[in-house]
Amino acid sequence: MRKFLVVLDDSRECLNAMRFAAMRARATGGGVEILAVIPPEEFNHWIGVGDIMREEARERIHAHFEVFAKWMRDRQHVEPELVIREGEAVQEILAQIKDDPDIGVLVLGAGTEKGGPGPLVSQLSRASGTLPIPITIVPGELSKERLEAITGAG
Repeated sequence: MRKFLVVLDDSRECLNAMRFAAMRARATGGGVEILAVIPPEEFNHWIGVGDIMREEARERIHAHFEVFAKWMRDRQHVEPELVIREGEAVQEILAQIKDDPDIGVLVLGAGTEKGGPGPLVSQLSRASGTLPIPITIVPGELSKERLEAITGAG
């Protein structure tokens, strides 16, 4: 089964990437893998404090994931899986693609701010020629109705 890999973060554009991945998975009989990356700088503290902060980060990720997972299950009939990695986002995304041969497409949301599409889109676009899978970049301003029309979920 081909899986759509989507990155879970606190950005607004993450929502459209999640919607797109779930809708395409439903339309194609695929799956969704949601990757959350905990940056290493969050734990540069004393060992005990770092462990507590790491556990709190994981709890936040699980809570955030459950919001998307419930929508995917209820609306798209897709059961997503969550993967949590620690490190630099781009390296961990590339490592996850390498580690899971079922991933067929990386789905990223493009930001709508004046600063450009966002750091992940910018960095991974530069590496796209050497990736083993295609990248789909979903515009952050795309309406839910337009997403449904594009993905065949409507």
